[in-house]
Amino acid sequence: MFDKDRWQEIWLTITRNKIRSLLTAFGVFWGIFMLVLMSGSGNGLEEGIISGVKNFPKNSCYFFSERTSKAYAGFAKGRNWSIHTSDVEVLRGRFPEIERISAIMFEWNEKNTLRNNKYGAYMVKGLSPDYLFIEPQRMLYGRYINEVDIRERRKVCVIGEQVYQEMFMPGENPLGKLLQINGVAYRVVGVNIPVTKIQIGGRSEASIILPFSTMQQSYNRGDKIDCVALSVNEKFSVSALEEEMKNVVKKHNRISPDDLQAVGSINVEKEFKMFYSLFGGINILIWIVGIGTLLAGAVGVSNIMLVTVRERTKEIGIRRALGACPRSILMQIMSESLILTLLAGFFGLFMGVALLYVVDIFMQNMLQSGEQIFFAPPQISFATAVSASIVLIVTGLLAGCLPAWRALQIKAIDAIREE
Repeated sequence: MFDKDRWQEIWLTITRNKIRSLLTAFGVFWGIFMLVLMSGSGNGLEEGIISGVKNFPKNSCYFFSERTSKAYAGFAKGRNWSIHTSDVEVLRGRFPEIERISAIMFEWNEKNTLRNNKYGAYMVKGLSPDYLFIEPQRMLYGRYINEVDIRERRKVCVIGEQVYQEMFMPGENPLGKLLQINGVAYRVVGVNIPVTKIQIGGRSEASIILPFSTMQQSYNRGDKIDCVALSVNEKFSVSALEEEMKNVVKKHNRISPDDLQAVGSINVEKEFKMFYSLFGGINILIWIVGIGTLLAGAVGVSNIMLVTVRERTKEIGIRRALGACPRSILMQIMSESLILTLLAGFFGLFMGVALLYVVDIFMQNMLQSGEQIFFAPPQISFATAVSASIVLIVTGLLAGCLPAWRALQIKAIDAIREE
Protein backbone atom coordinates (compact mmCIF):
# COMPACT_ATOMS: atom_id res chain seq x y z
CA MET A 1 0.00 0.00 0.00
CA PHE A 2 1.31 3.45 -0.94
CA ASP A 3 2.55 5.30 2.15
CA LYS A 4 2.61 9.01 1.23
CA ASP A 5 4.30 10.14 4.45
CA ARG A 6 7.04 7.56 4.08
CA TRP A 7 7.85 8.62 0.51
CA GLN A 8 7.84 12.28 1.50
CA GLU A 9 10.33 11.48 4.25
CA ILE A 10 12.55 9.61 1.78
CA TRP A 11 12.34 12.47 -0.73
CA LEU A 12 13.21 15.07 1.92
CA THR A 13 16.16 12.96 3.05
CA ILE A 14 17.48 12.65 -0.52
CA THR A 15 16.96 16.37 -1.19
CA ARG A 16 18.65 17.31 2.08
CA ASN A 17 21.62 15.12 1.28
CA LYS A 18 21.93 16.58 -2.21
CA ILE A 19 21.84 20.16 -0.92
CA ARG A 20 24.35 19.27 1.78
CA SER A 21 26.66 17.66 -0.78
CA LEU A 22 26.38 20.63 -3.15
CA LEU A 23 27.21 23.12 -0.40
CA THR A 24 30.17 21.00 0.65
CA ALA A 25 31.35 20.62 -2.95
CA PHE A 26 31.07 24.40 -3.40
CA GLY A 27 33.77 24.88 -0.77
CA VAL A 28 36.18 22.74 -2.81
CA PHE A 29 35.05 24.40 -6.06
CA TRP A 30 35.63 27.87 -4.63
CA GLY A 31 39.05 26.95 -3.26
CA ILE A 32 40.43 25.69 -6.58
CA PHE A 33 38.64 28.46 -8.51
CA MET A 34 40.29 31.17 -6.39
CA LEU A 35 43.65 29.39 -6.58
CA VAL A 36 43.49 29.46 -10.40
CA LEU A 37 42.37 33.11 -10.51
CA MET A 38 45.02 34.32 -8.04
CA SER A 39 47.76 32.30 -9.71
CA GLY A 40 46.80 33.60 -13.16
CA SER A 41 46.58 37.18 -11.90
CA GLY A 42 49.96 36.88 -10.18
CA ASN A 43 51.53 35.54 -13.38
CA GLY A 44 49.92 38.36 -15.38
CA LEU A 45 51.26 41.01 -13.01
CA GLU A 46 54.74 39.48 -13.01
CA GLU A 47 54.85 39.08 -16.79
CA GLY A 48 53.49 42.60 -17.31
CA ILE A 49 56.18 44.21 -15.17
CA ILE A 50 59.09 41.97 -16.16
CA SER A 51 58.30 42.26 -19.89
CA GLY A 52 58.68 46.04 -19.61
CA VAL A 53 62.17 45.84 -18.10
CA LYS A 54 63.57 42.53 -19.37
CA ASN A 55 65.63 44.23 -22.11
CA PHE A 56 67.41 46.42 -19.58
CA PRO A 57 70.89 45.06 -18.66
CA LYS A 58 70.48 43.49 -15.22
CA ASN A 59 74.22 43.68 -14.53
CA SER A 60 74.39 47.48 -14.56
CA CYS A 61 74.91 50.23 -12.01
CA TYR A 62 74.75 54.04 -11.79
CA PHE A 63 77.08 56.20 -9.66
CA PHE A 64 76.49 59.84 -8.69
CA SER A 65 77.87 62.38 -6.21
CA GLU A 66 76.32 63.40 -2.87
CA ARG A 67 77.48 65.51 0.06
CA THR A 68 80.39 64.07 2.01
CA SER A 69 79.66 62.97 5.56
CA LYS A 70 83.26 63.01 6.82
CA ALA A 71 86.14 65.49 6.74
CA TYR A 72 89.15 64.24 4.76
CA ALA A 73 92.43 65.51 3.27
CA GLY A 74 91.80 69.10 4.39
CA PHE A 75 88.21 69.18 3.13
CA ALA A 76 85.41 69.86 5.59
CA LYS A 77 82.47 67.59 6.24
CA GLY A 78 79.44 68.29 4.02
CA ARG A 79 81.49 69.18 0.93
CA ASN A 80 79.73 69.27 -2.43
CA TRP A 81 81.74 67.57 -5.14
CA SER A 82 81.16 66.45 -8.72
CA ILE A 83 81.99 63.40 -10.78
CA HIS A 84 84.26 64.21 -13.74
CA THR A 85 84.96 62.73 -17.15
CA SER A 86 88.25 61.46 -15.79
CA ASP A 87 86.33 59.23 -13.35
CA VAL A 88 84.88 57.40 -16.35
CA GLU A 89 88.35 56.70 -17.70
CA VAL A 90 89.65 55.66 -14.27
CA LEU A 91 86.85 53.12 -13.85
CA ARG A 92 87.29 51.86 -17.41
CA GLY A 93 91.01 51.28 -16.88
CA ARG A 94 90.72 49.86 -13.36
CA PHE A 95 87.97 47.30 -14.03
CA PRO A 96 88.36 45.09 -17.12
CA GLU A 97 85.01 43.51 -16.17
CA ILE A 98 83.23 46.66 -17.39
CA GLU A 99 81.62 46.02 -20.77
CA ARG A 100 79.90 49.39 -21.33
CA ILE A 101 80.37 52.72 -19.58
CA SER A 102 78.86 56.15 -20.23
CA ALA A 103 78.95 59.65 -18.82
CA ILE A 104 75.50 61.15 -18.17
CA MET A 105 74.43 64.78 -17.94
CA PHE A 106 70.96 66.30 -17.46
CA GLU A 107 69.49 69.74 -18.21
CA TRP A 108 65.88 70.93 -18.34
CA ASN A 109 64.33 74.35 -18.91
CA GLU A 110 60.85 75.49 -19.87
CA LYS A 111 60.43 75.99 -23.63
CA ASN A 112 64.05 75.08 -24.24
CA THR A 113 63.53 73.81 -27.80
CA LEU A 114 62.57 75.84 -30.89
CA ARG A 115 61.97 74.95 -34.53
CA ASN A 116 60.29 77.47 -36.83
CA ASN A 117 57.17 78.49 -34.89
CA LYS A 118 57.06 75.42 -32.64
CA TYR A 119 58.22 75.42 -29.03
CA GLY A 120 58.79 72.51 -26.67
CA ALA A 121 60.16 71.71 -23.22
CA TYR A 122 62.21 68.50 -23.11
CA MET A 123 64.85 66.86 -20.96
CA VAL A 124 68.29 67.33 -22.51
CA LYS A 125 70.75 64.50 -21.84
CA GLY A 126 74.46 64.35 -22.53
CA LEU A 127 75.49 60.74 -23.15
CA SER A 128 78.20 58.49 -24.54
CA PRO A 129 77.70 56.02 -27.41
CA ASP A 130 77.79 53.08 -24.96
CA TYR A 131 74.58 54.27 -23.33
CA LEU A 132 72.63 52.83 -26.27
CA PHE A 133 73.44 49.39 -24.82
CA ILE A 134 72.85 50.33 -21.16
CA GLU A 135 69.39 51.81 -21.74
CA PRO A 136 68.44 50.08 -25.02
CA GLN A 137 66.79 52.18 -27.73
CA ARG A 138 65.36 51.41 -31.16
CA MET A 139 66.21 53.85 -33.92
CA LEU A 140 63.24 55.05 -35.98
CA TYR A 141 65.43 57.31 -38.14
CA GLY A 142 69.17 57.68 -38.57
CA ARG A 143 71.76 56.73 -35.98
CA TYR A 144 72.80 57.16 -32.37
CA ILE A 145 75.65 59.44 -31.29
CA ASN A 146 79.13 57.99 -31.96
CA GLU A 147 82.73 58.41 -30.86
CA VAL A 148 83.46 60.96 -33.59
CA ASP A 149 80.63 63.15 -32.22
CA ILE A 150 82.24 62.93 -28.77
CA ARG A 151 85.79 63.57 -29.95
CA GLU A 152 84.96 66.51 -32.23
CA ARG A 153 82.24 67.93 -29.95
CA ARG A 154 79.79 67.97 -32.83
CA LYS A 155 76.56 69.92 -32.47
CA VAL A 156 74.31 66.97 -33.27
CA CYS A 157 71.38 65.47 -31.42
CA VAL A 158 69.20 62.37 -31.24
CA ILE A 159 65.57 63.12 -30.42
CA GLY A 160 62.85 60.98 -28.88
CA GLU A 161 59.73 59.93 -30.75
CA GLN A 162 57.53 62.47 -28.91
CA VAL A 163 59.95 65.29 -29.74
CA TYR A 164 59.81 64.27 -33.40
CA GLN A 165 55.99 64.18 -33.42
CA GLU A 166 55.70 67.60 -31.78
CA MET A 167 58.46 69.45 -33.65
CA PHE A 168 58.07 67.97 -37.16
CA MET A 169 55.25 67.38 -39.60
CA PRO A 170 53.83 63.82 -39.83
CA GLY A 171 56.03 61.73 -42.13
CA GLU A 172 58.67 64.44 -42.44
CA ASN A 173 62.26 63.23 -42.56
CA PRO A 174 63.99 64.92 -39.59
CA LEU A 175 67.55 63.90 -40.47
CA GLY A 176 69.78 66.86 -41.12
CA LYS A 177 67.22 69.39 -39.86
CA LEU A 178 68.15 71.92 -37.17
CA LEU A 179 66.70 72.26 -33.68
CA GLN A 180 67.50 75.25 -31.50
CA ILE A 181 68.07 74.03 -27.94
CA ASN A 182 68.68 76.71 -25.32
CA GLY A 183 69.78 79.09 -28.05
CA VAL A 184 72.22 76.71 -29.77
CA ALA A 185 71.46 75.02 -33.10
CA TYR A 186 71.92 71.24 -33.29
CA ARG A 187 71.51 69.00 -36.32
CA VAL A 188 69.23 65.96 -35.91
CA VAL A 189 71.02 62.69 -36.74
CA GLY A 190 68.49 60.21 -35.33
CA VAL A 191 65.11 59.53 -33.75
CA ASN A 192 64.90 56.89 -31.05
CA ILE A 193 62.23 55.02 -29.08
CA PRO A 194 62.83 53.07 -25.86
CA VAL A 195 62.49 49.29 -25.77
CA THR A 196 62.34 49.13 -21.98
CA LYS A 197 60.23 50.88 -19.35
CA ILE A 198 63.26 51.61 -17.16
CA GLN A 199 64.23 55.13 -18.18
CA ILE A 200 66.75 57.11 -16.18
CA GLY A 201 66.34 60.88 -15.98
CA GLY A 202 62.92 61.09 -17.61
CA ARG A 203 61.08 59.48 -20.50
CA SER A 204 63.37 58.74 -23.44
CA GLU A 205 60.68 59.55 -26.01
CA ALA A 206 60.44 63.08 -24.57
CA SER A 207 64.21 63.66 -24.35
CA ILE A 208 66.94 65.10 -26.56
CA ILE A 209 70.35 63.40 -26.52
CA LEU A 210 73.57 65.34 -27.12
CA PRO A 211 77.18 64.11 -27.09
CA PHE A 212 78.22 64.65 -23.47
CA SER A 213 81.39 66.51 -24.55
CA THR A 214 79.29 68.91 -26.66
CA MET A 215 76.93 69.47 -23.74
CA GLN A 216 79.85 70.17 -21.39
CA GLN A 217 81.00 72.90 -23.77
CA SER A 218 77.56 74.37 -24.55
CA TYR A 219 76.49 74.55 -20.90
CA ASN A 220 79.90 75.57 -19.49
CA ARG A 221 80.16 72.42 -17.38
CA GLY A 222 83.90 72.04 -17.84
CA ASP A 223 84.88 68.45 -17.05
CA LYS A 224 81.87 67.81 -14.80
CA ILE A 225 79.19 65.20 -15.40
CA ASP A 226 76.13 64.25 -13.34
CA CYS A 227 76.39 60.47 -13.32
CA VAL A 228 78.32 57.44 -14.54
CA ALA A 229 76.41 54.44 -15.91
CA LEU A 230 78.08 51.11 -16.55
CA SER A 231 77.35 47.46 -17.17
CA VAL A 232 79.72 44.57 -16.55
CA ASN A 233 80.26 41.32 -18.41
CA GLU A 234 77.57 38.72 -17.67
CA LYS A 235 80.24 36.43 -16.21
CA PHE A 236 80.62 38.85 -13.30
CA SER A 237 78.28 40.38 -10.73
CA VAL A 238 78.11 44.16 -10.54
CA SER A 239 77.03 43.83 -6.88
CA ALA A 240 80.36 42.19 -6.06
CA LEU A 241 82.23 45.10 -7.68
CA GLU A 242 80.02 47.98 -6.54
CA GLU A 243 81.83 48.85 -3.31
CA GLU A 244 85.26 48.51 -4.89
CA MET A 245 84.17 50.87 -7.68
CA LYS A 246 82.94 53.38 -5.10
CA ASN A 247 86.30 53.22 -3.32
CA VAL A 248 88.13 53.94 -6.59
CA VAL A 249 85.92 57.00 -7.21
CA LYS A 250 86.45 58.17 -3.60
CA LYS A 251 90.22 57.85 -3.90
CA HIS A 252 90.27 59.71 -7.22
CA ASN A 253 88.25 62.59 -5.71
CA ARG A 254 89.98 62.69 -2.28
CA ILE A 255 87.02 61.43 -0.27
CA SER A 256 87.36 59.42 2.92
CA PRO A 257 87.21 55.66 2.21
CA ASP A 258 84.96 55.37 5.30
CA ASP A 259 82.44 57.88 3.93
CA LEU A 260 79.35 55.80 3.14
CA GLN A 261 77.29 58.74 1.87
CA ALA A 262 79.50 60.64 -0.59
CA VAL A 263 79.10 58.28 -3.57
CA GLY A 264 75.51 57.27 -4.28
CA SER A 265 74.55 54.36 -6.50
CA ILE A 266 71.61 52.62 -8.12
CA ASN A 267 72.31 48.91 -8.49
CA VAL A 268 69.98 47.52 -11.17
CA GLU A 269 71.01 43.96 -10.35
CA LYS A 270 69.75 44.37 -6.78
CA GLU A 271 66.52 45.95 -8.02
CA PHE A 272 65.85 42.96 -10.27
CA LYS A 273 66.55 40.55 -7.42
CA MET A 274 64.08 42.49 -5.29
CA PHE A 275 61.47 42.19 -8.07
CA TYR A 276 61.95 38.44 -8.36
CA SER A 277 61.86 38.00 -4.57
CA LEU A 278 58.64 40.04 -4.41
CA PHE A 279 56.92 37.91 -7.04
CA GLY A 280 58.24 34.74 -5.43
CA GLY A 281 56.64 35.87 -2.15
CA ILE A 282 53.38 36.68 -3.95
CA ASN A 283 53.28 33.18 -5.49
CA ILE A 284 53.92 31.57 -2.11
CA LEU A 285 51.14 33.67 -0.56
CA ILE A 286 48.77 32.69 -3.38
CA TRP A 287 49.41 28.99 -2.77
CA ILE A 288 49.06 29.37 0.99
CA VAL A 289 45.68 31.11 0.61
CA GLY A 290 44.54 28.69 -2.10
CA ILE A 291 45.53 25.55 -0.21
CA GLY A 292 44.03 26.97 2.99
CA THR A 293 40.73 27.49 1.18
CA LEU A 294 40.94 23.97 -0.24
CA LEU A 295 41.57 22.52 3.22
CA ALA A 296 38.52 24.36 4.48
CA GLY A 297 36.56 22.67 1.70
CA ALA A 298 38.15 19.33 2.63
CA VAL A 299 36.92 19.73 6.20
CA GLY A 300 33.42 20.21 4.81
CA VAL A 301 33.78 17.07 2.68
CA SER A 302 35.00 15.14 5.71
CA ASN A 303 32.03 16.35 7.77
CA ILE A 304 29.49 15.39 5.11
CA MET A 305 31.11 11.97 4.81
CA LEU A 306 30.89 11.53 8.59
CA VAL A 307 27.18 12.32 8.41
CA THR A 308 26.84 9.88 5.51
CA VAL A 309 28.58 7.14 7.51
CA ARG A 310 26.29 7.84 10.46
CA GLU A 311 23.19 7.57 8.27
CA ARG A 312 24.46 4.35 6.68
CA THR A 313 25.32 2.61 9.94
CA LYS A 314 22.77 -0.13 9.27
CA GLU A 315 24.05 -0.76 5.74
CA ILE A 316 27.70 -0.88 6.79
CA GLY A 317 26.95 -3.08 9.81
CA ILE A 318 25.03 -5.60 7.70
CA ARG A 319 27.86 -5.69 5.15
CA ARG A 320 30.31 -6.40 7.94
CA ALA A 321 28.01 -9.16 9.28
CA LEU A 322 27.87 -10.74 5.81
CA GLY A 323 31.68 -10.89 5.68
CA ALA A 324 32.72 -7.67 3.93
CA CYS A 325 36.40 -7.11 4.54
CA PRO A 326 37.58 -3.80 6.08
CA ARG A 327 39.38 -2.97 2.86
CA SER A 328 36.12 -2.89 0.83
CA ILE A 329 34.49 -0.61 3.42
CA LEU A 330 37.56 1.62 3.41
CA MET A 331 37.65 1.81 -0.39
CA GLN A 332 33.96 2.65 -0.54
CA ILE A 333 34.20 5.65 1.78
CA MET A 334 37.54 6.89 0.42
CA SER A 335 36.35 6.65 -3.20
CA GLU A 336 33.16 8.57 -2.44
CA SER A 337 35.15 11.31 -0.73
CA LEU A 338 37.70 11.43 -3.56
CA ILE A 339 35.05 11.53 -6.31
CA LEU A 340 33.13 14.34 -4.58
CA THR A 341 36.32 16.37 -4.15
CA LEU A 342 37.57 15.76 -7.69
CA LEU A 343 34.26 16.60 -9.35
CA ALA A 344 33.98 19.89 -7.48
CA GLY A 345 37.70 20.66 -7.88
CA PHE A 346 37.99 19.98 -11.60
CA PHE A 347 34.83 22.00 -12.23
CA GLY A 348 36.42 24.88 -10.32
CA LEU A 349 39.65 24.42 -12.33
CA PHE A 350 37.68 24.48 -15.60
CA MET A 351 35.71 27.60 -14.64
CA GLY A 352 38.85 29.40 -13.47
CA VAL A 353 40.71 28.67 -16.72
CA ALA A 354 37.64 29.68 -18.74
CA LEU A 355 37.42 33.03 -16.94
CA LEU A 356 41.14 33.66 -17.47
CA TYR A 357 40.66 32.90 -21.17
CA VAL A 358 37.87 35.49 -21.42
CA VAL A 359 40.07 38.08 -19.67
CA ASP A 360 42.93 37.15 -22.02
CA ILE A 361 40.78 37.87 -25.10
CA PHE A 362 39.63 41.19 -23.63
CA MET A 363 43.18 42.31 -22.84
CA GLN A 364 44.50 41.23 -26.25
CA ASN A 365 41.87 43.49 -27.84
CA MET A 366 43.03 46.35 -25.61
CA LEU A 367 46.65 45.80 -26.65
CA GLN A 368 45.72 45.70 -30.33
CA SER A 369 43.88 49.01 -29.95
CA GLY A 370 47.11 50.60 -28.72
CA GLU A 371 46.24 51.00 -25.03
CA GLN A 372 49.20 50.81 -22.66
CA ILE A 373 48.74 48.39 -19.75
CA PHE A 374 51.29 47.07 -17.29
CA PHE A 375 49.28 43.90 -16.61
CA ALA A 376 49.90 41.05 -19.08
CA PRO A 377 47.07 38.66 -20.04
CA PRO A 378 46.63 36.32 -17.03
CA GLN A 379 47.27 32.63 -17.51
CA ILE A 380 48.38 29.60 -15.53
CA SER A 381 51.10 27.21 -16.57
CA PHE A 382 50.61 23.50 -17.21
CA ALA A 383 52.75 22.79 -14.14
CA THR A 384 50.36 24.87 -12.00
CA ALA A 385 47.35 22.94 -13.32
CA VAL A 386 49.07 19.60 -12.60
CA SER A 387 50.06 20.79 -9.12
CA ALA A 388 46.47 21.88 -8.43
CA SER A 389 45.22 18.45 -9.55
CA ILE A 390 47.66 16.70 -7.22
CA VAL A 391 46.56 18.94 -4.36
CA LEU A 392 42.95 18.02 -5.15
CA ILE A 393 43.68 14.29 -5.02
CA VAL A 394 45.56 14.59 -1.73
CA THR A 395 42.78 16.77 -0.30
CA GLY A 396 40.12 14.23 -1.31
CA LEU A 397 42.04 11.38 0.29
CA LEU A 398 42.62 13.33 3.49
CA ALA A 399 38.96 14.26 3.65
CA GLY A 400 37.98 10.58 3.56
CA CYS A 401 40.42 9.34 6.20
CA LEU A 402 38.35 10.12 9.32
CA PRO A 403 34.99 8.97 7.87
CA ALA A 404 36.63 5.75 6.66
CA TRP A 405 38.08 5.10 10.11
CA ARG A 406 34.66 5.70 11.68
CA ALA A 407 33.09 3.29 9.20
CA LEU A 408 35.56 0.58 10.15
CA GLN A 409 34.50 0.91 13.80
CA ILE A 410 30.88 -0.09 13.00
CA LYS A 411 29.97 -3.64 14.02
CA ALA A 412 27.00 -5.83 13.13
CA ILE A 413 25.41 -5.31 16.54
CA ASP A 414 25.39 -1.56 15.89
CA ALA A 415 23.16 -2.12 12.87
CA ILE A 416 20.64 -3.93 15.07
CA ARG A 417 20.69 -1.16 17.66
CA GLU A 418 20.30 1.45 14.90
CA GLU A 419 17.22 -0.37 13.68
